Amino acid sequence: METDGLTERIIGCAYAVHNALGPGFLEKVYENALAIELTKAGLHVVQQHPIAVRYRGRVVGDFLADLIVEDRIIVEPKAGQNPSKEHEVQLVNYLTATEIDNGLLIHFGPSVEVKRKSRTYRKPDRNAEKLGQDLQD
Repeated sequence: METDGLTERIIGCAYAVHNALGPGFLEKVYENALAIELTKAGLHVVQQHPIAVRYRGRVVGDFLADLIVEDRIIVEPKAGQNPSKEHEVQLVNYLTATEIDNGLLIHFGPSVEVKRKSRTYRKPDRNAEKLGQDLQD
C-alpha cells in the first residue's frame, strides 16, 4: 500500500474513533481506541514503541512513539488544547531518530485535526563525522 493510501486509512480510523467517543477524553484514551480501530482495519500497530536517540554511536536519549503503523508511519495522538509547534517539531525529531519518513499528528478536539509531517532521512556523512572527531582530538 502506498503511503498516501495508508495515511488516508489512518485518518479514517481517527475519525471513526472521534465519532464514537467525541471530544474531551485524555490523550491515552484516544491512543488506545485508535490502536484498536487500526488493528480492526487490518493494520499492524505497535504502541509505546521505545526509540533510542544516538549520537556518534552512543545512546543519548530515548522516547516512546505513541503508535507506529505498518512500520512506516508514526502517529502521535493529541487531546485537549490544539497541538503546538513544539508537538510538530517533536514528531519530526521522532522521524529523524527512527529513520521513518512520515508521521501524523492527530488532534482529538471538537473535531479531528491532522498534520502530516515528512522527513527524508539522510544517513550521516561519515566524512563530516570523522572531521568532527579529528577536531576533538
